[in-house]
Amino acid sequence: MRILQKYFSVEIVRAVLFVMVALLALFSFFDLMSELPSVNKGGYRLQHALLYVTLGMPGYIYEFMPIAVLIGTIYVLAQFASNSEFTIMRAASMSTVMAGTILIKIGLVFVALTFLFGEVIAPYSTKLAERIKLTAIGASETQQFRTGLWTKDLIRENGLSGEVIGSRFLNVREILPNRQLKDVKMFEFDKNFHLAREVTAKSAEYQGRNVWRLSDVIETSFPRTLSAEDIANVKSQALSSRDVVSEVTPDILSVLFADPDRMSAVDLAAYTQHLNDNKQDSERYEIAFWKKVTYPFATLVMMALALPFAYLHVRSGGISLKIFSGIMIGMVFYLINSLFSHIGLLNTWPAAVTALVPSILFLGLALAGLRYVERN
Repeated sequence: MRILQKYFSVEIVRAVLFVMVALLALFSFFDLMSELPSVNKGGYRLQHALLYVTLGMPGYIYEFMPIAVLIGTIYVLAQFASNSEFTIMRAASMSTVMAGTILIKIGLVFVALTFLFGEVIAPYSTKLAERIKLTAIGASETQQFRTGLWTKDLIRENGLSGEVIGSRFLNVREILPNRQLKDVKMFEFDKNFHLAREVTAKSAEYQGRNVWRLSDVIETSFPRTLSAEDIANVKSQALSSRDVVSEVTPDILSVLFADPDRMSAVDLAAYTQHLNDNKQDSERYEIAFWKKVTYPFATLVMMALALPFAYLHVRSGGISLKIFSGIMIGMVFYLINSLFSHIGLLNTWPAAVTALVPSILFLGLALAGLRYVERN
């Protein structure tokens, strides 16, 4: 069993690595071609484009890991079948359960690697790549919006731990690559949704612990009603700086510009909680969270799909045909996984169900394939 485990592991890891390198080379080439029109804009040069594409590779590794595992495993098992190695292993008392156990142990390693790239490496490298590009071009993240960025949080007594006493709408014209905010406006409402205060600032810098320091501030306070008698009670004052405690952090702001599929589950959970606390729609991010949690386990499903190919004789198709079948299955899984996210969002299906259905469908297909080859 140990010898077979080692033999399977070495061959499958080698094949998966080869497939992953091929996929990375292909899609990185496409990315580089799409970046070339941006070269020489501002300070953006070819070396920046190459670095940008390189930093995007961890995201592709996360996305393509199940497909690479499927194709690599099919290739190895098809080789075993064509060389009659798998027949000899079965004659030496290796059962289907034993073969499946070997593949599961190998698959758990790929599950861990997928989690590592999806939770740690890819989110960081993606943010770094965007920051490098924006800095080189000299652009900001909100230039594409006419009115800037809008978000909402709650106002609480005693910082973030007290009772909710109102709500705040935040408008930011520009977010610089160093996460400094420019041209900030805050509209603060009381519990009855009466406008209590308007705060404008030329800039804001994050001080940590949910504290923003506003600079060049103009603060206008409004009475509870704006009748003719109360107009005189509108007060405005200028301040050099003011600290504001807010649930909105730079990480939450960065979520607004990030692709949910490229974010970590931790960031998605935090932002989903923020949206729920502010009674905003969070379904898109809940689906992305559950996909992020369940997607690494799709590598196990892909290995289960590859196992029936070991039982197919040469007359059932050569190695090239089996690899082509694996590529098509991988593409179908990738498309269905993306499609169900949109279908689940449109039909308001539970987020966990939306994320799990594609893997469950393909697991059922794998079990049906195993049953068919064993019977025939």
